[in-house]
Amino acid sequence: MPERPRVGVGVIIERDRRVLLMRRQGAHGDGTWSVPGGHLEYGESIEECAAREVCEEVGITVQHIAFHAITNDIFADIGRHYITLWVTGQYVSGEAIVNSAREMSEIGWFAWDALPEPLFLPLVNLVAGRKYPRNAS
Repeated sequence: MPERPRVGVGVIIERDRRVLLMRRQGAHGDGTWSVPGGHLEYGESIEECAAREVCEEVGITVQHIAFHAITNDIFADIGRHYITLWVTGQYVSGEAIVNSAREMSEIGWFAWDALPEPLFLPLVNLVAGRKYPRNAS
Protein backbone atom coordinates (compact mmCIF):
# COMPACT_ATOMS: atom_id res chain seq x y z
CA MET A 1 0.00 0.00 0.00
CA PRO A 2 1.43 3.43 -0.93
CA GLU A 3 2.32 5.87 1.80
CA ARG A 4 -0.15 8.55 2.72
CA PRO A 5 0.63 12.07 1.54
CA ARG A 6 3.12 14.04 3.60
CA VAL A 7 2.91 17.77 4.28
CA GLY A 8 5.61 20.07 2.97
CA VAL A 9 5.95 23.81 3.49
CA GLY A 10 7.46 26.01 0.76
CA VAL A 11 8.52 29.54 1.68
CA ILE A 12 8.43 32.23 -0.99
CA ILE A 13 10.87 34.99 -0.06
CA GLU A 14 11.15 37.98 -2.36
CA ARG A 15 13.65 40.81 -2.28
CA ASP A 16 14.09 43.49 -4.94
CA ARG A 17 11.50 41.70 -7.14
CA ARG A 18 13.49 38.46 -7.03
CA VAL A 19 12.65 35.16 -5.38
CA LEU A 20 15.15 33.14 -3.35
CA LEU A 21 15.79 29.66 -4.79
CA MET A 22 18.15 26.85 -3.90
CA ARG A 23 19.32 23.85 -5.94
CA ARG A 24 18.26 20.70 -4.08
CA GLN A 25 20.60 17.79 -3.44
CA GLY A 26 20.59 14.59 -1.44
CA ALA A 27 16.80 14.09 -1.53
CA HIS A 28 13.98 13.65 -4.01
CA GLY A 29 14.19 16.37 -6.62
CA ASP A 30 17.99 16.25 -6.57
CA GLY A 31 19.38 18.90 -8.95
CA THR A 32 16.14 20.89 -9.21
CA TRP A 33 15.54 24.45 -8.02
CA SER A 34 13.06 25.29 -5.28
CA VAL A 35 12.34 27.73 -2.50
CA PRO A 36 13.49 26.95 1.04
CA GLY A 37 11.15 24.65 2.92
CA GLY A 38 10.65 21.21 4.34
CA HIS A 39 8.44 18.84 6.28
CA LEU A 40 5.90 20.05 8.79
CA GLU A 41 6.87 18.42 12.10
CA TYR A 42 4.43 17.05 14.67
CA GLY A 43 2.93 19.84 16.82
CA GLU A 44 4.57 22.58 14.76
CA SER A 45 2.60 25.48 13.28
CA ILE A 46 3.01 26.28 9.60
CA GLU A 47 4.64 29.59 10.54
CA GLU A 48 7.10 27.88 12.91
CA CYS A 49 8.01 25.35 10.23
CA ALA A 50 8.57 28.07 7.63
CA ALA A 51 10.79 30.19 9.90
CA ARG A 52 12.77 27.13 11.08
CA GLU A 53 13.38 25.72 7.62
CA VAL A 54 14.47 29.07 6.17
CA CYS A 55 16.92 29.64 9.02
CA GLU A 56 18.30 26.08 8.87
CA GLU A 57 18.68 25.95 5.11
CA VAL A 58 19.70 29.45 4.03
CA GLY A 59 20.57 31.29 7.24
CA ILE A 60 18.17 34.21 6.97
CA THR A 61 15.34 35.44 9.15
CA VAL A 62 11.80 35.97 7.85
CA GLN A 63 8.68 37.40 9.47
CA HIS A 64 5.05 38.12 8.58
CA ILE A 65 4.60 34.59 7.26
CA ALA A 66 1.29 34.34 5.40
CA PHE A 67 -0.64 31.67 3.51
CA HIS A 68 -0.28 31.79 -0.28
CA ALA A 69 -1.55 28.54 -1.86
CA ILE A 70 -1.62 24.74 -1.75
CA THR A 71 -0.35 22.33 -4.40
CA ASN A 72 -1.02 18.59 -4.71
CA ASP A 73 2.32 17.10 -5.75
CA ILE A 74 2.57 13.48 -6.88
CA PHE A 75 6.07 12.15 -7.56
CA ALA A 76 4.84 9.07 -9.46
CA ASP A 77 8.34 7.89 -10.41
CA ILE A 78 9.34 7.44 -6.74
CA GLY A 79 5.93 6.74 -5.22
CA ARG A 80 5.73 9.87 -3.06
CA HIS A 81 2.82 12.23 -2.62
CA TYR A 82 3.01 15.63 -0.95
CA ILE A 83 0.56 18.36 -0.11
CA THR A 84 2.64 21.53 -0.21
CA LEU A 85 1.53 24.51 1.83
CA TRP A 86 2.95 27.63 0.19
CA VAL A 87 3.58 30.67 2.35
CA THR A 88 5.24 34.00 1.82
CA GLY A 89 7.80 35.31 4.27
CA GLN A 90 9.11 38.84 4.51
CA TYR A 91 12.92 39.01 4.48
CA VAL A 92 14.22 40.54 7.73
CA SER A 93 17.95 39.92 8.03
CA GLY A 94 20.94 37.77 7.16
CA GLU A 95 22.77 36.93 3.99
CA ALA A 96 21.40 33.96 2.06
CA ILE A 97 24.02 31.21 2.08
CA VAL A 98 24.23 27.47 1.50
CA ASN A 99 23.72 26.72 5.19
CA SER A 100 22.93 23.04 4.68
CA ALA A 101 25.30 21.49 2.14
CA ARG A 102 23.59 18.10 2.52
CA GLU A 103 20.30 19.63 1.25
CA MET A 104 21.45 22.11 -1.40
CA SER A 105 24.37 22.91 -3.68
CA GLU A 106 23.63 26.47 -4.85
CA ILE A 107 21.50 29.45 -3.91
CA GLY A 108 20.43 32.61 -5.72
CA TRP A 109 17.85 35.35 -6.21
CA PHE A 110 15.94 35.08 -9.50
CA ALA A 111 13.36 37.13 -11.37
CA TRP A 112 10.05 35.26 -11.72
CA ASP A 113 10.32 35.55 -15.50
CA ALA A 114 13.86 34.12 -15.52
CA LEU A 115 13.71 31.09 -13.21
CA PRO A 116 16.51 28.52 -13.52
CA GLU A 117 15.80 25.03 -14.82
CA PRO A 118 14.88 22.41 -13.89
CA LEU A 119 12.35 23.39 -11.22
CA PHE A 120 11.22 21.12 -8.36
CA LEU A 121 7.80 19.55 -9.10
CA PRO A 122 5.87 21.50 -6.42
CA LEU A 123 7.28 24.78 -7.76
CA VAL A 124 6.42 23.70 -11.31
CA ASN A 125 2.84 23.13 -10.17
CA LEU A 126 2.69 26.49 -8.37
CA VAL A 127 4.11 28.48 -11.29
CA ALA A 128 1.83 26.64 -13.76
CA GLY A 129 -1.24 27.60 -11.75
CA ARG A 130 -2.04 24.06 -10.55
CA LYS A 131 -2.81 25.34 -7.06
CA TYR A 132 -5.57 26.12 -4.57
CA PRO A 133 -7.05 28.64 -4.36
CA ARG A 134 -6.94 28.99 -8.10
CA ASN A 135 -6.86 32.80 -7.97
CA ALA A 136 -3.77 33.00 -5.71
CA SER A 137 -0.94 34.77 -7.53
